[in-house]
Amino acid sequence: MKNIFVCAAAFLHSAAIDEKLALTHHAWQLLSNGELTFSEDAPVLPIAEVTFPNKPLLLAPRAMPKRKLTTPDGVAAFFHAIAHVEFVAIYLAWDMLYRFRGMPAAFYQDWLKVADEEAQHFELIGIHLRAMGVEYGDLPAHGGLWDHAKDTAHDLLARLAMVPRCMEARGLDVTPALIEKFKSLGDTASVTLLTRILTDEVGHVERGSYWFNYLCQQRGVDPEVTYQQLITQYYIGGKPKGPFNREMRIIAGFSNAELDWLESHP
Repeated sequence: MKNIFVCAAAFLHSAAIDEKLALTHHAWQLLSNGELTFSEDAPVLPIAEVTFPNKPLLLAPRAMPKRKLTTPDGVAAFFHAIAHVEFVAIYLAWDMLYRFRGMPAAFYQDWLKVADEEAQHFELIGIHLRAMGVEYGDLPAHGGLWDHAKDTAHDLLARLAMVPRCMEARGLDVTPALIEKFKSLGDTASVTLLTRILTDEVGHVERGSYWFNYLCQQRGVDPEVTYQQLITQYYIGGKPKGPFNREMRIIAGFSNAELDWLESHP
C-alpha cells in the first residue's frame, strides 16, 4: 500500500515534469482502487523546499510581453500561459493535501482528484501547443501564482480562500468570454479545450467552497465574514476586480452576500 502524503512529497520535491504527471495519474488510480493509505506519519517539509523545473523563465506580471489572439504567435503565447497556470495548479492541489493534515479522508480524495484533472488539462494544452510548434517552457510565464501558496502555507482556511475561492475562481469569470472569442475566430479546437477546462474548474472551486465552509464551521467562525477578512488580508489591492460570473460562482458555492461584497466598491 502506498501513502498519499509520500506520493505528494515525491511530486513536490522532484523536478521532472513527465515523472510528476505519471505520479499524479498513478496516485489517482491507486486511490480509485482503494490502494492508498492516509497515515499521517510522513513529515511535512517547509514550502520553501518545493521544487520547480528550470523552465519556463518566470517573470513578474508587468514584464510579460503583450500579445493578441488575432495572431498565431499570440494564440500560442496565450495557451502557453494557460499551460503554466494549469501546471502550477497541479502543485497547488498536491500541496493542499500534503501540507494540511488532520482533515477527513474525503478532503485528501477531493484534492487528489483535482490534481489529476489539472494534470489532464496540462497534457491536453501541451498537445494543443505542439500543434502550434511550441513546447511548455519555450516562452516566459507569469511568476506570481505560487506566491499565494507560500503566503498561506500556515493556514488552510487562508489557502482555501485565496487559491480555489479567489485565484481559481477568476477563471470562471474570464474563460466564458475567451471561449466566445475563439468561437468568433472559428477556432473549434481551442473552444473545445477551454470548455473542458472551465467545466472542471467549476467543480474545483466548488470543492474549495465546500471545505472552506466546513472548516469555518469547525472553527466556529462566520464563513462570509471570514472570507472578506482573508481576501482583504492576502489579496494585493484588497480584493479582485470584476466583472464576476455570478451564475457560475453560485454553482461553485459562493453565497450572494459574498458576491455582493466582491462587486461593491472598496
